[in-house]
Amino acid sequence: MPLNASDVMTRNVVTVPPDASVAQVASVMTKHGISAVPVCEAGGTVVGMLSEGDLMRAFGKKHALRRDWWLNLLAEGEKLAPEFIDYMRADHRRAADLMTGRVVTAKEDTTLPEIADLLFEHRIKRVPIVRDGVLVGIVSRADIIRAVAQQPEAVHEPT
Repeated sequence: MPLNASDVMTRNVVTVPPDASVAQVASVMTKHGISAVPVCEAGGTVVGMLSEGDLMRAFGKKHALRRDWWLNLLAEGEKLAPEFIDYMRADHRRAADLMTGRVVTAKEDTTLPEIADLLFEHRIKRVPIVRDGVLVGIVSRADIIRAVAQQPEAVHEPT
């Protein structure tokens, strides 16, 4: 019988709320040594995923150039107050602003081959596992690889 999500998932999943600041998300990811985090409402409903790549967009050069263009437009040739410029240059976005909102999820009884297919088809690295819409775990590519190494016969679908 093949393994399923509940056999290999991480159960104590680190999450952030939608209103977490970029700095708070970065701190959580750094503290826990993770490269992405589910964004969950208070009841545990997954509303998004936020990865290192999503956070990096906030600090990219293109974003800074756009912000500078808008500041110049607002100034209309006048000198803006330094405090205002500092405020505008600071990143005040929240997790909800940067997250990927369409999250691919699976259930606890989803088999590892099915999860592997989801990861491949959607080009993602992890799948939140939900029960009645509430996060109960997460399965990453590393979890599947670990399962293959430990029990190769339990990963394949019966033929």
